[in-house]
Amino acid sequence: MGIILEVLQTKFITFETNMQLTKFTDYSLRTLVYLGERPDKLVTIKEVSDYYGIVHSHLTKVVHLLSTSGFIHSVRGRNGGLQLAKEPRLIPIGSVLRATEENLYVLDCFDPKKQTCRLLPACKLRKGLNAAYKAFFSVLDDTTLADVIGRHSLGQ
Repeated sequence: MGIILEVLQTKFITFETNMQLTKFTDYSLRTLVYLGERPDKLVTIKEVSDYYGIVHSHLTKVVHLLSTSGFIHSVRGRNGGLQLAKEPRLIPIGSVLRATEENLYVLDCFDPKKQTCRLLPACKLRKGLNAAYKAFFSVLDDTTLADVIGRHSLGQ
């Protein structure tokens, strides 16, 4: 969440939040940043795991999802490794969050399967929260991995 919060704060205003993304998303973003900072190199899961101190087996699951979602490409074999499947400027952070977060609904009433709230027909809170949700993803959809890498390049 640290990288995302910094991007949001530099694009708009400084604010405090208790919103928290999952570790899975955090590790996904870290992996993409690591690969994006090394565009001409095949990187191993072990290398990323060692660099960030992430458990190898957990990172393997992260890499699998990033690969099946089309964000990274894996090369098998002795000299294999991972690399971005697209240029960093073509990877919106909002897309990464949508792929890695299991539940992005702010409240149950946003989930089409759980619309059981008695206040739903006349609820004014839902409208405001929906606007905030759209604004959140509008910023993240306009922020690419290239933007994030630009702020967190090697040696800085």
